[in-house]
Amino acid sequence: MQPKRNTWQREAVRSALAEREGFVSAQELHQALRDGGSTIGLATVYRALGGLADSGEADSLQSPDGENLFRSCETPTHHHHLICRSCGATRELSAAVVEEWTRRVGAEHGFTEIEHVVDLFGICADCRA
Repeated sequence: MQPKRNTWQREAVRSALAEREGFVSAQELHQALRDGGSTIGLATVYRALGGLADSGEADSLQSPDGENLFRSCETPTHHHHLICRSCGATRELSAAVVEEWTRRVGAEHGFTEIEHVVDLFGICADCRA
């Protein structure tokens, strides 16, 4: 697979995503770009976010209500997230414990080559206060 071209649109999405604290939807990011004067289209934002997620430059997850969310990836290795349902604050978590649990559960049921997605949602201390 050839690497994606680094267009001005992709760079604009990458920069806007890096400025955000937590996960954001493509629509929210598109609106922020438009509010900043960009002429970028929503479909282009979706494509750029998908490409950034595919390349490992962005984390992607599905929110509890089914919406795809993205954030600039801080950890280049496999990891999981703890995400506040109220404000979107996110902590990256080591994958070690989840990986061991995944292998053990798979083996108990005779499965190999296990793949998984684990993201934890809750309410952070700031939002509880």
